[in-house]
Amino acid sequence: MSNKTKTAVEGNTQIERDFETYKLLLNLWQSENPIKTNKLQVLLAVNGLLVSAVSLSGGFVPGLWYVYVAGAVFSLIWTFSIGRTSLFQDLWQARLLELQKRYPGDSRFSVLDNARYRSRARLLVRVFGAIPSRWYLLVSPFAFAIAWLVVLITSR
Repeated sequence: MSNKTKTAVEGNTQIERDFETYKLLLNLWQSENPIKTNKLQVLLAVNGLLVSAVSLSGGFVPGLWYVYVAGAVFSLIWTFSIGRTSLFQDLWQARLLELQKRYPGDSRFSVLDNARYRSRARLLVRVFGAIPSRWYLLVSPFAFAIAWLVVLITSR
């Protein structure tokens, strides 16, 4: 086998290894979306239950301080948990983009590159879909934590 042929075979082998890595990273990136959604749903349910419990117990009164502290603590834990999930998703997306840049002419490496197709989406979908999920996923539990702390402080 000539050196030129060996180099071509080695190049194809590296491309295939990189493509397998790309598929693995894409799968990891995708699998985090339902995890983040489930975490947000549980956050909303728990906070809804806490507000209901407070309401059934006479409203926002000083004697329920432990419920307010629990709400703040749980919400902060969710902030960190969703933040960690989002962090890893960002790291995997960065690695996906590195591979895409390494093979700009190979469409297999550009699954997440949809910028040119956004203008084809309906306006309402583009407007409501413009905010990346990581922002409301991170802001929501943090806002709940702040709200519980404000209730704790103002109910005393």
